[in-house]
Amino acid sequence: LVSLILFNTNSFSYSSDPKNFVDELVNDAIETLSDKSISKADKRKKIEDIALENVDINAISMYTLGSVRKTLDQATLEKYKELFEKYFLKSLTSRLTDYSNNKFEVLSSDQKSETTTIVASRIVKSSSQPELKIEWRIYTKNPTNPLIRDLKVEGLSVVRTQKEEFASILQSNNNDINFLFSKLEEFI
Repeated sequence: LVSLILFNTNSFSYSSDPKNFVDELVNDAIETLSDKSISKADKRKKIEDIALENVDINAISMYTLGSVRKTLDQATLEKYKELFEKYFLKSLTSRLTDYSNNKFEVLSSDQKSETTTIVASRIVKSSSQPELKIEWRIYTKNPTNPLIRDLKVEGLSVVRTQKEEFASILQSNNNDINFLFSKLEEFI
């Protein structure tokens, strides 16, 4: 029974090929969100687990902090990383439910460098949602463990947009990281 539970909750391994990785990961998430036998809390937990294993949250958190990260001590950086991860997971799980009944298609992949591949995809138009084009920046420094580093939704980088929002909060408040912490805590 324990083996079955562990297998069903956390041990699915996605392909190391970026194109297949995105396809398998998104279809697993859609299947989870669409499963009426799973409680909302369990769905949220599974999506969080998928994100923790397959998104480079640490790299994203440092990028979104911008150059301010160079002025912070290690304890403050660790607090930021912790808050960012909670913020990221809550933001992710709150957005995904809108697309749980849509069809997802991977269109192509383009290896930009030895460690970066862009995977183009789309969420097919439905009666309630327009078509949505998504490009996935997949980081493959470890070829057996691809990680998501960014998404471009209809041409807009999610991570760059987040960085600009954080920069605005910091610049408006004398680069005081505590104001950003307050905003993250407020959202969480």
